[in-house]
Amino acid sequence: MITLEEYKQIVEELLDELPEEFFRELSGGVTVSEATVTPDYAREGELYTLGQYQVSYGVRQINMFKGSFDRTYPHADAEQARELLRGVLRHEFRHHIESLGYIHNSSSLEAEDERRKQAYLERHRGE
Repeated sequence: MITLEEYKQIVEELLDELPEEFFRELSGGVTVSEATVTPDYAREGELYTLGQYQVSYGVRQINMFKGSFDRTYPHADAEQARELLRGVLRHEFRHHIESLGYIHNSSSLEAEDERRKQAYLERHRGE
C-alpha cells in the first residue's frame, strides 16, 4: 500500500501531464482526501468512489479519495498506482470538460456512469 505522501506525489505528477486548458474554470482545483467514500446506492464494501467531479455553488473541483483507493487496490505499488490514478484523473477531467461544454447526452460520461449504476442495481435487485 502506498503512503499518503506517495499518493499525493503521484497525483501531482499526473496533473503535470495534462494540458493547461483542462484546468480552465476548475476553480476548486484537485483535492486529495484520506476519505473512504462509497456510492449511496452500493452495498457495504462492494463499491468505492475513487474520484469525484463536483460543481457546488459555482465552484468546480475534482476530489481524489485515497481511502477508497486503498480499499480497492490494497496491494498496488507506486507504478501500479500511477497507472490506476491516471485513469481516475482522466475520467474526472472528462466530466469537467463535458460539463463546461454542456454535454449531457447519451454518449456523455455522465450517461455512461448512470448506465453502469443501473446495471449494478439490476444485478442486485431483490437481494
